[in-house]
Amino acid sequence: MALWIQAQQLKGDALHQMQALYGQHFPIEVRHYLAQWIESQPWDAIDVEKQQEEFKAKRLLESLIQELQRKAEHQMGEDGFLLKIKLGHYASQLKSAYDPCPMELVRCIKHILYTEQRLVQEASNVSSPGVGLTDGTPQKYQQINQAFEELRVMTQDTENDLRKLQHSQEYFIIQYQESLRIQAQLSSLASLPPAERVQRETSLQSRKATLEAWLTREANTLQKYRQDLAEKQQRTLALLRKQQTVIVDDELIQWKRRQQLAGNGGPAEGSLDILQSWCEKLADMIWQNRQQIRRVEHLTQQLPIPGPTEELLKELNSTVTDVISALVTSTFIIEKQPPQVLKTQTKFAATVRLLVGGKLNVHMNPPQVKATIINEQQAKALLKNENTRNDSSGEILNNNCVMEYHQTTGTLSAHFRNMSLKRIKRSDRRGAESVTEEKFTVLFESQFSVGGNELMFHVKTLSLPVVVIVHGSQDNNATATVLWDNAFSEPGRVPFVVPDKVTWPQLCEALNMKYKSEVQSDRGLSEENLVFLAQKAFSSSSNNPEDYRNMTMTWSQFNRESLPGRNFTFWQWFDGVIELMKKHLKAHWNDGAILGFLNKQQAQDMLLSKPNGTFLLRFSDSEIGGITIAWVAENPNKAERMVWNLMPFTTKDFSIRSLADRISDLNHLLFLYPNQPKDEVFSRYCTPPNCTLPVIPLTTPMILFRKVLDDGGNCTAIILLHIVATDCNISVTLTQL
Repeated sequence: MALWIQAQQLKGDALHQMQALYGQHFPIEVRHYLAQWIESQPWDAIDVEKQQEEFKAKRLLESLIQELQRKAEHQMGEDGFLLKIKLGHYASQLKSAYDPCPMELVRCIKHILYTEQRLVQEASNVSSPGVGLTDGTPQKYQQINQAFEELRVMTQDTENDLRKLQHSQEYFIIQYQESLRIQAQLSSLASLPPAERVQRETSLQSRKATLEAWLTREANTLQKYRQDLAEKQQRTLALLRKQQTVIVDDELIQWKRRQQLAGNGGPAEGSLDILQSWCEKLADMIWQNRQQIRRVEHLTQQLPIPGPTEELLKELNSTVTDVISALVTSTFIIEKQPPQVLKTQTKFAATVRLLVGGKLNVHMNPPQVKATIINEQQAKALLKNENTRNDSSGEILNNNCVMEYHQTTGTLSAHFRNMSLKRIKRSDRRGAESVTEEKFTVLFESQFSVGGNELMFHVKTLSLPVVVIVHGSQDNNATATVLWDNAFSEPGRVPFVVPDKVTWPQLCEALNMKYKSEVQSDRGLSEENLVFLAQKAFSSSSNNPEDYRNMTMTWSQFNRESLPGRNFTFWQWFDGVIELMKKHLKAHWNDGAILGFLNKQQAQDMLLSKPNGTFLLRFSDSEIGGITIAWVAENPNKAERMVWNLMPFTTKDFSIRSLADRISDLNHLLFLYPNQPKDEVFSRYCTPPNCTLPVIPLTTPMILFRKVLDDGGNCTAIILLHIVATDCNISVTLTQL
């Protein structure tokens, strides 16, 4: 069912929330008449933080205007005439509003669609508790919404009690003033004749006694009202704290964890809109209760009545201030993290967001956010509230940004678009630690007030750890530090403590996540692939996955110590595979054409049982980012079949000529293991005959050599490729020397 049809079936508060999404910035009539078109457009494909994607937003704006105009032109009859005028007016209005800033239209419609989806899902959860969201969280959402409803009822109940208390106190004060007036009348009776004085005095004394008795009873009643109200507010605050723990300490922390794992290639952390709606409800409830407590305090000051309520109110005021402070400081978060491998003198971006900014009207006086880079020790001191004397570990250019309020989405955020790390100051390194193991963090901080300067806040938030590099050659090792930290750090840790060793299954999960993300493939690392990696990591020959289940790998084994007989680490080898795959071989991996994670002996055992000309592709053991072709053929010197291995191809080789073209060139390669004709697998990736030549034409013949290695790694033959280009044709002649 179309989203708009479901949205129209919302009721009560959900319907009001949906209707509030629309206005002059985007009329509800446009949503109604273009519902199908709006829901079919690729709004989510546009990143509103990337200025280079503005042309996509511009195209969508133009298409929207055209659709409106087309809809207007097709209106017929008397009613159609009025609608035609209205839709034409909306087309002009939207063009005028969003032509200068088409990204705002995208932001607006993304927010509308997301909120409608959320409201529809929440309504579905309430009406059908057994049927939930696809992420398996309907019960949790329902519990949170039920708690909010309970808080709403409790807050309304204390509001009603407060009004009754106020009314009773006002009446009490009136009667108290009456008793003072009677006392004044009694004092003035001395001037009256004795008989009249006695008569009047008797009447006044009677009224006074009755009134004083009532005042005494009513004072006790008022005190009980105050005490009961304070105890109710105490229970409300306890539930507010519990709800805040669920949302801030559970849901928001989980979102941050997903954000951290997304840095390793995990699923995207998801929108903050639901979390923001919860935080805003919390802020609203807390603020209402704070105002109620302050009104009760005002009533007690207006009419002091001795009792325990005064101390309880002080405690409540302190508690509610702590709760709102914790909410504000916890919801100042980094929506878009800076890059975790940060190169000096290179532009980078980040986005900071205050989830309760709109609800607390912080945007009425937009605060400024400042970004600084600090090291691990400074981060530790900061979290301990130690005086860091505004120290930093480097200089960031364009590090100040004013928070902007987007009315269409209700978000208050600061978008740092052009930051650059000008310089970095490194600390003394420990032991074998290299510069690519040193972790920094970007500190974002701001100051603002809420409630008409009633409360002042100094908020701070730290980015995920960043590793600073000055040259691209450091990227590989820096990425290892980031991957290990993202995968294995614990929530609430001391910056930036991370385990020195982890179990092999834990590391496999992190490696698989990274591999699938970088290669952009649903085909991850199989159990056989992971066994191969374990053999490489632990110098083992076991093919049994269970043998590695309880083994652990240290950071040193991962990326400090070289593999036996090699001059590179386990991570450097694995990262080399990733780089090769994502730059040149993604399609072949997704097709299943590359087995990759095999050693020479495994390849030999597999190929010798197949016909001559059968080949497979495996990653080189001896070279980072290399892939070799192994094939079975006759050995002319020994009259026996053997497995041959070409010298590994690297990124440099594939930049000159693709894998498919190279396999096509080699006529003795016939079947891709186990038995697929090579043309069925690779022909569609081969360069067409009438291709466009490179920018620098090949005007003279090119001769390339490729070594053939035997099982011992010795060169047994050399294949000569004689390449001649004429016009748009390339001819390749192969000769075995």
